[in-house]
Amino acid sequence: MKLNKEIKRYLMSESDDVTSVITCDIEGRIETFNKSAEIMFGYTANEIIGKKRVSLFSPGMVVLGHVAKWLKEARKNREGYSTKTTFIRKDGTQFAAEFTCTATMKNGMHIGYCGRTKELKNVSPMDTMPKTSLLTRFISIVAITRLPFLSATWIPIIASVVWGLQKGLIEMDWLTFGLVFMGGSFLHLAANTYNDYFDWTSGTDQINNDYFLQLSGGSRAIELGLITEKQLFRLATSFLALAGLSGIVIMLDNKVELLYYGLAGAFSGYFYMGYPLRLVARKGIGELLIGLNYGPLMTMGAIYAMSGIHSWEAFLFGIPFGILTTAILWINQFPDSKSDEIAGKHHLVVVLGLEKSSWGYLILMLAAFSSIYALFEYNIVEEGALLSLLGLPVALYYSYQVINSYNTRELAGANWGTIGIHALTGTLLIIGIEYI
Repeated sequence: MKLNKEIKRYLMSESDDVTSVITCDIEGRIETFNKSAEIMFGYTANEIIGKKRVSLFSPGMVVLGHVAKWLKEARKNREGYSTKTTFIRKDGTQFAAEFTCTATMKNGMHIGYCGRTKELKNVSPMDTMPKTSLLTRFISIVAITRLPFLSATWIPIIASVVWGLQKGLIEMDWLTFGLVFMGGSFLHLAANTYNDYFDWTSGTDQINNDYFLQLSGGSRAIELGLITEKQLFRLATSFLALAGLSGIVIMLDNKVELLYYGLAGAFSGYFYMGYPLRLVARKGIGELLIGLNYGPLMTMGAIYAMSGIHSWEAFLFGIPFGILTTAILWINQFPDSKSDEIAGKHHLVVVLGLEKSSWGYLILMLAAFSSIYALFEYNIVEEGALLSLLGLPVALYYSYQVINSYNTRELAGANWGTIGIHALTGTLLIIGIEYI
């Protein structure tokens, strides 16, 4: 109550002497929050320090399009970087401000940032709002949907069709292929957006303070104000409906049993994070579902959609893709493990701990490439598919990195690299099947 009175008094004041001073670590986690910051932004220090990130004070589009540049300039110049911008108070109102950011150093090491903010009381916040480029708008769409992860769907679908043609199981029908590709993509987008929705509504993202760490905490779209809770849920449901519509069109071609594959995908996409099942928290069930849905069930389902045949060889063909997708999930659980444990998301990385899980990453990689060789040994793929084993040295390199950097910022390379391993291995497999 006392703070609210001080805020009202401050807003009515004509003084320009009040300067907010906020310091944070290199991840953006707030470390100090002076009295003027409390008055200016409307939060108490107890609400903020160690619990929130500096991105809280800026519109989401500003965070996506400008903050990285500001921080880079602050690191380059000893005097820091100054600009006019628009900030947000706790009550959601915006205000114009003069902002200066400097890099904080200790013993020659960069340890964080210090931001000084002075409100421009007679200036409209619209006048100081940084411009949003088309690229930033596109990045916001990528952030909300997590588009880069769709390679985990596209690669298995393309590979299974190429393999099916080589095996003589299917004849190429571009319309059906397009529907399979779109349906799989929409189903994956639904899973991504449902996961972010339930991570937010369950409080998991609010606990997670590692905003600037590698791929931590999903898209952060709601937190950044890019989309509301209701909008995100509606978007996820729309993606699920579009996936269903694609499947219905395929089923009209006497392929009614495609419904089984679609229901399995929809069930997993929703209940992986959704209540009451929340399968991600059930000590391995979530990992198993990811491995099945983005591997064997996807390749078997794609072959059925193209041919009307349930092929168990197609199921086995999907195993390497399922394991590699599980590895993507696995490594992305590392930076979130502390907050996940607090929120009750007891997946295997939480259960095993980071050190043991780093060895689990190596096991997943070895299992993926061993399964490719096993497919060749059992005549499910031809010799050309062994071209994909060229991805093994890359996988071993990132396994070494994970084992040695499982709890540091250097893990970022392995997070992105694991997506690359999936794409590289899958692409080589497709090339090997088609051309060798």
